[in-house]
Amino acid sequence: MVSARLVVRRRRLLFAAWAAAAALLLPLAAGVERTLQTGVRIPGSGSDRADDLLATRFASPFARYAVLVLRGLPAPSTGAGREALARVIAAVRADRAVAGTFSVLDAPDTLFVGERGSTFVVVGLRRGHAMDAALVRLRARTAALAGELRARHARAELLWTGAGPLTADLRETSAADAGRAERRVLPLTLALLAVVFGALAAASLPVAAGALAISLTLGAAALLARVMPLSVLVLNVATMLGLGLGVDYALLLVSRFREARGRGLSPDDAAVEAASEAGHSILLSGVAVMVGFAALLAVPLTDLRSMAVGGLLVTAVSVLLATTLLPGVLAALGPRVELGRLRPGGGWRRRERGARSDRWEWWSRHVVRRPLVVLAAAGLPVALLVQQGLRLETRMPSGDWLPPEMESARGLRELGAMRRGGIVQAVRVVVELPPGVTALSPRGWRAVDSLGRRLSRDPRVARVRSLPAVLGGAPSPLDLALLPAATRETFTSTDGRLALLEVMPRDADATSGSMALVRELRAADPGALTGLAGARLTVGGLPAFNVDYEAAVKGAAPRVLGLVVAGTLLALSLGFRSLLVPLKAVALNLLSVGAAFGAVVLVFQDGHGAHWLGLAGPLDGIFPAVPLLVFCVVFGLSMDYEVFLVSRVAEARRRGMGEADAVVEGVRRTGGVITSAALVMAVVFAAFVAGDFVLMKILGFALAVAVVIDVTVVRLALGPALLAVAGRWNWWPGVRQAARPPATVAAPVVASAGESAG
Repeated sequence: MVSARLVVRRRRLLFAAWAAAAALLLPLAAGVERTLQTGVRIPGSGSDRADDLLATRFASPFARYAVLVLRGLPAPSTGAGREALARVIAAVRADRAVAGTFSVLDAPDTLFVGERGSTFVVVGLRRGHAMDAALVRLRARTAALAGELRARHARAELLWTGAGPLTADLRETSAADAGRAERRVLPLTLALLAVVFGALAAASLPVAAGALAISLTLGAAALLARVMPLSVLVLNVATMLGLGLGVDYALLLVSRFREARGRGLSPDDAAVEAASEAGHSILLSGVAVMVGFAALLAVPLTDLRSMAVGGLLVTAVSVLLATTLLPGVLAALGPRVELGRLRPGGGWRRRERGARSDRWEWWSRHVVRRPLVVLAAAGLPVALLVQQGLRLETRMPSGDWLPPEMESARGLRELGAMRRGGIVQAVRVVVELPPGVTALSPRGWRAVDSLGRRLSRDPRVARVRSLPAVLGGAPSPLDLALLPAATRETFTSTDGRLALLEVMPRDADATSGSMALVRELRAADPGALTGLAGARLTVGGLPAFNVDYEAAVKGAAPRVLGLVVAGTLLALSLGFRSLLVPLKAVALNLLSVGAAFGAVVLVFQDGHGAHWLGLAGPLDGIFPAVPLLVFCVVFGLSMDYEVFLVSRVAEARRRGMGEADAVVEGVRRTGGVITSAALVMAVVFAAFVAGDFVLMKILGFALAVAVVIDVTVVRLALGPALLAVAGRWNWWPGVRQAARPPATVAAPVVASAGESAG
């Protein structure tokens, strides 16, 4: 109470502190995209080791590469086509980041040319040049050149694709989705809160708090990105949770303030009461949310760790805004918080005791009278949905799920039309030869050739590129002497101890087939595959990265889930001084998460209603990161409503109410706030379903479904029913029965509750 009063009394000092923080962070937030990364690394993985070997042991200009697809131009077999291709290559090679190019002009290979005359160029990138920055410059060059080419060839297009461009474009698309979602949600949230509060001024405060939480978080992320790598996915987390949590916490505080004002308290006293009573709930809820994101730091992936950092930052900022800035703002506004009233007359006191409160009281009394019936009726449909969630397939989906307008996706589709999509999904196998053997020695040559021939016979493989495949058969000294340096450097290391094989999968099986091939190669005996004892294989490329990403997520999942559950139990046990309440909360949260997974399976895997969400059909797998993210986020957000409800029940007990009446009072007081907050949260998450990035689409859908189920069935039916069944044991080993205040205080509260129920 003292700290709440201090916050209200020293509000001008706090206003100045927040103004200083805004002056520092808001300018940084405006350019945050420039400080965030798009690439992802998996330290210690096989794909990361392969990348490191190619970058440090090979002098190849194509250790890192992108693919430039040319379409709408004459075929390279014609004079005009060769001229256009040469012009494009000259423009690309002029960039300082380009180490070399390889195209049909360098080797008359049918690999480079499709049936409609489209072709592609493999563009190698120099070490020390960031892929993101290089792509920006290269795209600017080719965009200008495409404009010039269209003067003679109207349908000319130059499209960058490959692992690097795909990764960069997906994260930029994700950031753009976040911006569009914010612009869609803010006006809608304001309209919803205006209906809830009946006054524009009161409705504006939570919206302003959410927008400020997002901006301050992005500014802090830009500052933090100077000392640690952060992914651009921070933008999605900050937007999604900043709107959700910022609005939720502010809504709870404004509701408590108006309730206190309705009892006749002065603005300062009402703000103190709101900050004191609601502040505890907000702090406990914030800790629960942060536990989930802190656990994500255990995953060795830069994008998930970045999302964890973003979640921690936005939650901390939202809690601080609600507990230090908003109480002072409410005290300063006083009666002006009712400006812009949409409903004439009545006042807050009358509305709060009106029909909506009566409905919540009727419902809660029904729950406490027949808790077992409610548990059975509400629990059965949720349990059925949880059962569907057991069919969740966590793997990279195959097929075309990329955003339709993304440049790298259009380039990949054109390669697919050329039946050359495997160039992007190539598996890069590095053969490490035993001491005393080099790639150009007879033993080394036979080993690499043997592996290449074995892989070529695999029905999933379209082509294997290696030094033996280029020369064919055992090389003569003349063959080796005439071998171009770029070819030698591409397929053998500078010391000759390493050899590279590039394995192109068939387009029809590019994702699942190539990932399966990676797993098989890693599990096999290198000596048996190459016929050379002591040889070792390191497998890289995009399919290997996908395998490593999936393994990293699945490997970290048990540890993350354990940390989240244990941390939540500890936080709630300390907050409520109880064992049963935290156990019940964790069980209900698991139910909400399982139900969300069930909905994802029905819609995205089975395809029920998938076309309404902009998908051409069902997916054969769900991105491995989605279940982990849903678990961590839902676990924290669901705790919001649990804390709001149980805090009011505990508060009623402290005022002397019996167990059943305390549950009724808790639901009556929080039912409207919880449903309003959940509606806003669901709208925020649903806004991401309308985006182009399928991963964020699934995540937004899962979170929206989880919040709706949690607040309607779990938190306001199953939760109160379990509280009613447990009775005084909810609070064990704390004080089992609160000391009742004098009858003159308690009687009117209980009597009015009884009259309403009658």
